[in-house]
Amino acid sequence: MAITKDALLATLLHSVEASRAVEKPYRHWLLGNCLPLDAVDAILALPFPAPDLGGVSGKRELHNATRKYFDVANRGKHPVCEAFCQAFQDKRLTDKLSRRFAARLAGSYLRVEYGQDTDGFWLEPHTDLGVKAFTMLLYMSKDPQHATLGTDIYDAAKRRVGCSPFACNTAMVFVPSDITFHGFEPRTIEGVRKSVIINFVTNEWRAREQLAFPESAVAS
Repeated sequence: MAITKDALLATLLHSVEASRAVEKPYRHWLLGNCLPLDAVDAILALPFPAPDLGGVSGKRELHNATRKYFDVANRGKHPVCEAFCQAFQDKRLTDKLSRRFAARLAGSYLRVEYGQDTDGFWLEPHTDLGVKAFTMLLYMSKDPQHATLGTDIYDAAKRRVGCSPFACNTAMVFVPSDITFHGFEPRTIEGVRKSVIINFVTNEWRAREQLAFPESAVAS
């Protein structure tokens, strides 16, 4: 059976509505059952090789040459990428995200990255503040050994205070501000830690080739 935008949209709308807010150290939300299970399997099966870190990590932009996106080309090649992006571009979902999370999405652009992290990967604490108006970290891996590989959460002094749960088809959402510090402490990764990173970015985003719909902003 084909994976459709409408199927993804229905599941996402329900997941957002049922999301749970966590207030400290900054407001963020935890979501479950984000996608239909056939969409999860299709995303996990995408033929994108995990990048070779070459012993270097700390920032994703250090490996820009090998990062993968649900961009125009991959939307054309992979039906699940097309359905996924169409669902997130749909006004019913962007309106729901705006209301539920107090995010200002009108006029922004959808950017979807497919993260495949291997042993040696880590991220320094950062906020996403700037040209990112919304961040959703959608965890995909089914490997039970990845249960401790959630996003690390820091307070305003960049002290680690916790970690988001990592389970297949769950997510963490936040609206970037000057205190939304998050990252990934160095620890062993068995296999490949897979996630989908959904951002809505402002028109100042320079790397237009990364965008799902570079010519179409989110409707107001």
